[in-house]
Amino acid sequence: MFTKILVANRGEIAVRIIRACREMGIKTVAVYSEADRDSLHTLLADEAICIGPAASSESYLNMERIISATVAMKAEAIHPGFGFLSENARFAELCQKCNITFIGPSADLIHKMGNKSEARKTMMEAGVPVVPGSKEPVFTVEEAKAMAEKIGYPVMIKASSGGGGKGMRISYGPEDFEANFQNAQMESVKGFSDDTMYLERYIEKPRHIEFQIMADKFGHVVHLGERDCSIQRRHQKVLEESPSIAISQELRKKMGETAVRAAKAVGYENAGTIEFLLDKNKNFYFMEMNTRIQVEHPVTEMVTGLDLIIEQIRIAAGEPLSVTQDQIKIQGHAIECRINAENPARHFMPCPGLITNVHTPGGNGVRVDSHIYSDYRVPPNYDSMLLKLIVHGKDRKSAIAKMRSALGELVIEGIETNLDFQYEIMNHQAFLQGDTDTHFIPVYFPEYGK
Repeated sequence: MFTKILVANRGEIAVRIIRACREMGIKTVAVYSEADRDSLHTLLADEAICIGPAASSESYLNMERIISATVAMKAEAIHPGFGFLSENARFAELCQKCNITFIGPSADLIHKMGNKSEARKTMMEAGVPVVPGSKEPVFTVEEAKAMAEKIGYPVMIKASSGGGGKGMRISYGPEDFEANFQNAQMESVKGFSDDTMYLERYIEKPRHIEFQIMADKFGHVVHLGERDCSIQRRHQKVLEESPSIAISQELRKKMGETAVRAAKAVGYENAGTIEFLLDKNKNFYFMEMNTRIQVEHPVTEMVTGLDLIIEQIRIAAGEPLSVTQDQIKIQGHAIECRINAENPARHFMPCPGLITNVHTPGGNGVRVDSHIYSDYRVPPNYDSMLLKLIVHGKDRKSAIAKMRSALGELVIEGIETNLDFQYEIMNHQAFLQGDTDTHFIPVYFPEYGK
């Protein structure tokens, strides 16, 4: 087992990883930018080292500085968390060359599954159902338009290297296709330095269902059930729950087995997520694979009792999975709300600044993953997420009641947040009835859906 791990991230996920390492008796090194000098992860880690200015490109995305910090602090492994370098194949390869363990899949796997058009092709060859679309990537408007005619409108235009809703556009016909394709491609080039695109038929009113998988170095792969991530704004998840109300036990078994088959098809290792679209007729289609831990992993932990970060570290150290598929039982219901420093009434404008007072809820089945505290200044340079509020109840009804109570108790003063918006969702009749899909916010909250 490792004696020291460098955490190549910030915010709540860095805190989460440090806590898991503490539990395992592993020392930690926090890296931080000049803007994060007083962030909680720097205070909780055994050691901390500044890696550059506030700009991510000069700090959290600077591979050479992170590798140098790892060597200087004598850490044997790096946990990348999510975002930043977590799905960067070059960084994983650099770690390997420097004899540092990257806590995640290999560089080859990240490249294979991170390129969404390549992953799609791999899944098709493995017999995993995919949304009808292009098998090969496209680069020009002309070839993309010809492909769209074959697939049939509406089509989803996607960046092969995309993520977080970037590089994605819906085209409803030839008249808007060219502009949508060019805009998505420009966004991909700007965000990912890649002009590779692919097309899929657009599934009307789908649910976004993802299956958490874990795989060790010995060929053992398990799934930990599903998360329903259908409530989104501009392809960014707002809240998640597990299990999904839309899935029967029979369908869960079928989708879970498909997720395991998909992971085995590429010889996957460590934590990953197989993401599906579920249509109104309960047909499911592979959408993409995330080769990292997810923001929403706590809801899976709450219903399975398994610590996914600890499991990641154990697998990276060469240990086998701690559980078999038969031992995994989904118990109760969990919901996670993402609380962000943003103003929903002003098109979700980011609201950095000084937090003057924080009070977090507690009690049985209530969990708060966060890095904020009273008198903490939220920097304007990074993602706006302040905390994740997670609850667990015996069933969905009790979990919703618990989340309402927790949201009502949570206090964050000094800056604007989306707290009230989350409370509105939790009280909406369609959500209470489980009538959700990826259009939930634009349909029921049109003033927030733009």
